Amino acid sequence: MNPVFSGLGETVFDVMSGLARETGAINLGQGFPEWDGPEDLRARAAQAVMSGPNQYPPMRGLPELRAAVADHYNTTQGLELDWRRNVTVTSGATEALAAALLAVLSPGDEAIVFEPAYDSYLPMLRRAGAEARIVRLHPPSWKVDPERLLEAFSSKTRAVILNTPLNPSASVMDEDDLSLIARLCIERDCICISDEVWEECVFGSAVHRSMMGIPGMRDRTIKIGSAGKMFSMTGWKVGFACAGPDLTEAFARAHQFLTFTTPPMLQTAVAFGLQTASGRLKTMRETLQGLRDNLISQLVEEGFHVLPAAGTYFLSVDLARSGVGASCAEFALRAVKEAGVATIPFSAFYTSPTEDALVRLCFAKSEQTLNEGVKRLAIARNLMAGSR
Repeated sequence: MNPVFSGLGETVFDVMSGLARETGAINLGQGFPEWDGPEDLRARAAQAVMSGPNQYPPMRGLPELRAAVADHYNTTQGLELDWRRNVTVTSGATEALAAALLAVLSPGDEAIVFEPAYDSYLPMLRRAGAEARIVRLHPPSWKVDPERLLEAFSSKTRAVILNTPLNPSASVMDEDDLSLIARLCIERDCICISDEVWEECVFGSAVHRSMMGIPGMRDRTIKIGSAGKMFSMTGWKVGFACAGPDLTEAFARAHQFLTFTTPPMLQTAVAFGLQTASGRLKTMRETLQGLRDNLISQLVEEGFHVLPAAGTYFLSVDLARSGVGASCAEFALRAVKEAGVATIPFSAFYTSPTEDALVRLCFAKSEQTLNEGVKRLAIARNLMAGSR
């Protein structure tokens, strides 16, 4: 067996969701909405299944979807993309990440990863034969430490993996952090693989800015987006990668030997969704922000300490400051088994132990689910208050 994968256990997301199903627990862990996405997009996909075609679409994606992606980013982020030269459609953002890493990294290379980090980054870059150089971010600001970042670069550094808005911290990188990372990428001749799947899920005064739009980074960034996150349809697994022409060519060569292409009916529906995006995305953000604010209010009333949540579907609870002495892993396990509520411990997003006892909650749920989840979280806290 390949040692990169043979030593991996079941992911914490599968564990927690499995326990939630077995116990009938409220699942505030895994990040999927409790609703099923816009009805008109689903109708368009169903229509496309019946009218066809249902054979292989172009490897790089349907022209209508690639054009819709370019138009969307040109309008919303000022990126001036040419769909023929800059856009590739993938079977989800995780496939896009894999293709980007395989296209950019060679055995012996290094890639910088910010922690806490989405759990697929490390296995995928190791499968490419590369090693990770970890830069840890700390709550509550989750700011990049310039000295730590500079120390992480070496003569072997080929890429920086960036995620903003950041899962699980729900933070959005500001202009200072992006400019710092960009400057070092330019100085060290590195590629930035920029995971921006949560770009449309930003709230209040927070503003998402793409690394691709930072001066000097257009031709050294692979920007990754997700229709599943944009339209609250995580099971559709339609992603897009945007890059300069040379990087797009390298990316497409890796993509063709992973999934090759993506179901045409989903591409057709996503193209329609992007062509009619402005109103639906505004409504999505308003809905999510209302749910976030409601959940924060209830948690604070129950005495929980909640970290700021500027983007994504998630917010974080600081267990120690909420009166819980248990580790985040212990709390998560006991909460699902004894109080009937599933969360995700932050320890799953780190390569080594962290002193920060945080759990991640998903607020893309109905108000009824969130209300019941808070009651059960309070029960879990009372079970473990002050415990070790």
